[in-house]
Amino acid sequence: MIRRTASLVAVAAALLAAPVFAADHATPEQAKSLVADAVAYLKAKGPDEASKAFQDPKGSFRRGELYVFVFDTDGRYVASGANPKLAGTDAANLKDAEGKPIVQAMISETKEKPNAVIDYVWLNRQTNKVEHKHSYITRDGRYIVGAGTYDQ
Repeated sequence: MIRRTASLVAVAAALLAAPVFAADHATPEQAKSLVADAVAYLKAKGPDEASKAFQDPKGSFRRGELYVFVFDTDGRYVASGANPKLAGTDAANLKDAEGKPIVQAMISETKEKPNAVIDYVWLNRQTNKVEHKHSYITRDGRYIVGAGTYDQ
């Protein structure tokens, strides 16, 4: 009887914990909101100050698994909330885990319209697994600002 009760408690705890884990995943709405906030900040403060803010691991542009990334239209990293060391590097030929040229896709998708969603396969730093990612991007002048969510 005690074993059965302990088993039921363990199952109940696991079931209750599952929604908490799922709640840790960012939603598309949260990603879009972060991008809108980042674009407004970039416009107000300029690229140098914005880059510092976007790359601050304890700043307001880091929200759980969400972070801001910025490319210029030449394909150079302006900022990366995931890895600040990437700022200033050439990412024009960056490909995802399946070989998709993701920066080129971001540049071409925002050439005619300022907003787009790019789907690709990327490392989720929260789970340390390669997962499908959907990045919401906005082009503002020569900058492409984005944040993405992973499949849940």
